[in-house]
Amino acid sequence: MKRFAAFIFATTASFTAFSQLNTGNSFIKNMQWGVDYRIQLQLFNDSSYTINLEDIVHSTTASSDTSLENFVYYPVMLARDFVDRLRNETRSDEKTVALQSIEVNDKKMVTLWGSLHSSIGGGWVHFVNCLEYALETRYLSLTAPLMERTKTAWKPKPMTDTYKRTQKWKYYVPVDQGMAHKEYARKLSDNQLDNLRDVPPAFLKLFLETNNKEYNKLVKSRNFRTLAQIDLVKLLLGANYLSEPQITYIKTMVQKSILQYSYNQLPTVIVFDDLEAAVVMSLNETGYNLEQVVFRNDKNLATETRTERLDKIQLNIRAINKINQKVFQEQLKKRFTK
Repeated sequence: MKRFAAFIFATTASFTAFSQLNTGNSFIKNMQWGVDYRIQLQLFNDSSYTINLEDIVHSTTASSDTSLENFVYYPVMLARDFVDRLRNETRSDEKTVALQSIEVNDKKMVTLWGSLHSSIGGGWVHFVNCLEYALETRYLSLTAPLMERTKTAWKPKPMTDTYKRTQKWKYYVPVDQGMAHKEYARKLSDNQLDNLRDVPPAFLKLFLETNNKEYNKLVKSRNFRTLAQIDLVKLLLGANYLSEPQITYIKTMVQKSILQYSYNQLPTVIVFDDLEAAVVMSLNETGYNLEQVVFRNDKNLATETRTERLDKIQLNIRAINKINQKVFQEQLKKRFTK
């Protein structure tokens, strides 16, 4: 899944397209499709950016994007209403949260998913998006002191499978790429990859194709976005080995990253090629939200065509949210009714 690169655009230019949507509570103040095949963005704080089309995520509204068997994931920003709500809301750690009318006991809630859900709400896509953001902003680190395993000479008797698989790990998740790949192969062989089933395929591919040397280059170059995608896979690979202190640490760091979410955060633009539309979406507990849309050659589009395309985009987003919720409900039932 391709992310875009952007640079600050400080001059005035002529445009051939005009934004078609303004939610009133959006990070986006204005969005235009320039004659030079670049997307011009103006955020609500009046900062301006230019994004090259070749560096933008490309998609389609075709039915292949909305398979009933898989989650649909777009690399989008957090919704402003979600950030504001989390900032203004006072929550108690003891608050009981209903998981879509599924009763779960305290033991089952002491999981990475259960702990985060009790704080940020939402479904699996929202969970993945918040974790990735916390990793990308470096609030959450897999090598933090609380993630480090205690050194001990103790060995379980009889020897457990968990001990055999993790005894060489320095942290509670497989930080070393070689060890992480080995754990992935074991889980794949044992059919234990439920946590990774709906991770964006591009993230998984990146993880599998990156060795320790290449990973260290990413660290040295401070390529935090790519590192976050790899680290997300490693975190979910080791999620079943986490204990309460690590889960609490992760939850706290995710909350902090969201509470410090910058309104200057540059959003992801997605181009629906079949409609020649550049779209900005956000994600909150309920799913994807349409923030802004701009069409190529907008001035030459008939009002009927423009309306038809916008309706198709909105219908597509609603369908994606419905599908994600359906798949999420099915997996949640499997996870908590065993």
